[in-house]
Order: sequence, then structure tokens, then C-alpha cells
Amino acid sequence: MTGDAASSSSAPSRRWIVWAVGLTVYALAVFHRSSLAVAGLAATERFGISASQLASFTMLQLLVYAAMQIPVGLMVDRYGSRTVLTVAVAVVSLGQAGFAFAHDYPTALAARALVGVGDAMTFICVLRLVTSWFPRGQVPLVSQLTGNLGQLGALAAAAPMTWALGQLGWTRSYLAGAVAGLVMLVVLRLVLNDAPDRAHLRGVPMSARALATSLAASWEQPGTRLGLWIHFSTPFSPALLGLLWGFPFLVSAEHRSEATAGALISLLFVTNLFYGPLMGWLVGRHPWHRSTIGLTIVAAMATVWGAVLLWPGDAPLWLLVVLVVVVGAGGPGSMVGFDVARTSNPDHRTASASGIINVGGFTASLIVIVAVGVVLDALSSGSTGSYGPEAFRWAMAVQYLLWGLGASQIVRYRRRIRALTTRDQVAGGSSMVVFSPASR
Repeated sequence: MTGDAASSSSAPSRRWIVWAVGLTVYALAVFHRSSLAVAGLAATERFGISASQLASFTMLQLLVYAAMQIPVGLMVDRYGSRTVLTVAVAVVSLGQAGFAFAHDYPTALAARALVGVGDAMTFICVLRLVTSWFPRGQVPLVSQLTGNLGQLGALAAAAPMTWALGQLGWTRSYLAGAVAGLVMLVVLRLVLNDAPDRAHLRGVPMSARALATSLAASWEQPGTRLGLWIHFSTPFSPALLGLLWGFPFLVSAEHRSEATAGALISLLFVTNLFYGPLMGWLVGRHPWHRSTIGLTIVAAMATVWGAVLLWPGDAPLWLLVVLVVVVGAGGPGSMVGFDVARTSNPDHRTASASGIINVGGFTASLIVIVAVGVVLDALSSGSTGSYGPEAFRWAMAVQYLLWGLGASQIVRYRRRIRALTTRDQVAGGSSMVVFSPASR
């Protein structure tokens, strides 16, 4: 039974229950990934580390995430979402528990690496579940909802985590997240199946040569590369704010209280609830303009960041709110890249193509987060409390280098795709599967 036929014959309530479980697992992984966002200042004190060392937590986590995307995509195509998600929840919970009890920098770094490993396995699994359980016409919207509602995990890692660190302390705050993972592991095994007609959806075993050929075929699709560069260009700015540097920037550079900074970080994730359905609607109505959507988001983020960084003195609160609201579009905007990949590759390569694309955004996020830490250390004395507005302005400006690179590549590959297909083909849902190197 094909995925589309199976999904159309399954009970709607059943498919939404399965999706809800997968979404909750993904949201929990996002919580673990983002839980350091409001704990940066506390981490420098607990482990006695510099800005570059603080950035290395997120750097390693994102490096592991990005490096695992292609292997994870192949694993999901081979073993199915249920099996890979089971391993993911166990690993990320173990990492978070280790971080809770860590008292030195090397131990904490190893724990965050485990968090990155488990986190890396979740999103592609849930996207594969959406493809297997839902009719094709619903896939773009449900995929957007998955990416955006999953950010509720980041929301829980903002203001609530700030409160927990203050009231419960470091160990109990992080340990609570690990315990939640064990609960979700039980729910996952009881409820979640790979497809409506079977618990496990296994792919055909392939040799290393066959795997390499499959990956090469996905990479040869111009749509895969366009999706990668859309995903590269759009999510790193919200990651910069939400994963590590937003809280210190708002407190140390913009002189906002910790409560205000936490609220602004929370607002960043709340905006996903609005942008997700909007992006899903836009992609469904205007598939020819998916790359234009990505370019528009990049231009909007670059403009509002310019206003904040060039503002004399502290930026007014209303402008910081505008910054957060506009930057919040970056995460949902990155999901456009997956939709381009979905229409550019056959079903049996969906997860591996998604893995290639997912590398883009996390590589960009890794680069920008590390670069900010390096620039801050270069322009400051090394103590978190000494970071001034001028140092942060230069540090945050490194984003423009990545936006320039990403936007130029989006334009390059959308020209290539538009030379190979027509507006009517895309509007009619035609797949761009059979592009060969010779056709380029």
C-alpha cells in the first residue's frame, strides 16, 4: 500500500493522534536544544568559562546535529520513524541528565553532544510520519505545523526555564526535562506506528555504494539544492536569538531586565504559531514563488536588524518587539525548503533529501553562533558582564555575511529550476524528480 493510499484510508483521528505524539517528541527535543538559551549567564558562573567556551556548547550541539542529518535521513528511510525516534528520546534524555549533574566544562560539553545526537534524530522522523499518514494535499500544511508547533518546546525553555533556574536550581531544572523524556518514551512505544497499516516501515537494505548513489541522486536535483539554501538563509537569526545570544544581547547590550529579555525570547517562539499556518497557506497557493518567500524573509530580517544595530543608544522596546516578531518568521520560512525537496524527489528518498536540506540551517546557525562568541571575545575583556553595546553590534553584524551568501545561492538555483519547469507544472503539483546532470 502506498503512503498516500494508506493515509487516505486511515481514520483521521488516528493519524492526528500519531502526529500529536511525534510532535510532542519533537517539541521535547527542541526544549532540550534551547534550554541553554536563558542559562548562558548561569553557565559561565557554574563552569567558569568564557564567551567562546559558552558558544562551544551550542556549537558542538549544532555541529553534531548538522553532521548527523544525512545519516539520520538514511536511517529513517531504512528503519522507520518509530525505531529511530525511540533511540532519539533515550539519547537526548541521557544527555540532559548528564548536563544536570555536570560541574565541569568537559563533562558538560559531552552531555550537550549527546543532546545534539538525540535532537538530530527527531525532526526528520516526524516529517516522514507526516508523509506516511497524511494525504499529499495536507502534507505542506501539517509539515509547517510540525515545525512551528514544535517550537513550543523552545517557548518552555524561555520564561519557564528562567523561573525554574531561579527557584529550583540548575540540577533539578535540567533533570526534570530528562524525566519528561522517559515518560514520552513510554507513550511513543504504545501509540506511534510508522504507517497506518504497519508498526514498522522498513526500507530495502542497501550497500554503501547504493547509499552513495541515492544521496548523489538527491543532491543532483536542483530543488534539493534550492531547498538547502532556503534552509541555510532563514533560520540562523532566530537560532542566534533563541539558542544562546539573544538573552545576553538583550540584558548586556540593550540593558533590559532578565524578565523582559525572557519575555522577548518567549515572544520569538510564540510568533511561530502565527507564521506556520501563514507559510503553509502561501506555499500551497503560490508554489512558484517559494523561493521569493525565502528571499522576502531574508530581506525583512536584515532590514530590522540594521535598524536595531544602528540605533543610537539602547533600541526602544517597540523596536525590539518588531525585531523579535520579524526574526520569528525565519524558522517557519525555513520549512519552505523541505517543501521544495518534497516535490523534487521520489518518496523513497524523502527523508535523505530532507537530511541534506536540514544541514543548511544548522550549519549556518553553528557558524553565526560561534562567530558571535569569537567577535565578542575579541572586542571585550572576556567576562560576560563586560560585553558592551558596541561589541554586540559588531558581533551581530556577522549575520549579513551569511545572508549575502544564502540569498545569492537562492537566486542561482531558482533560475536553474525555472529554466527546467513551468509555472503551470508547479501549480499543478508536478514533481521535478527526473532532472539529470545533463539537463543542467
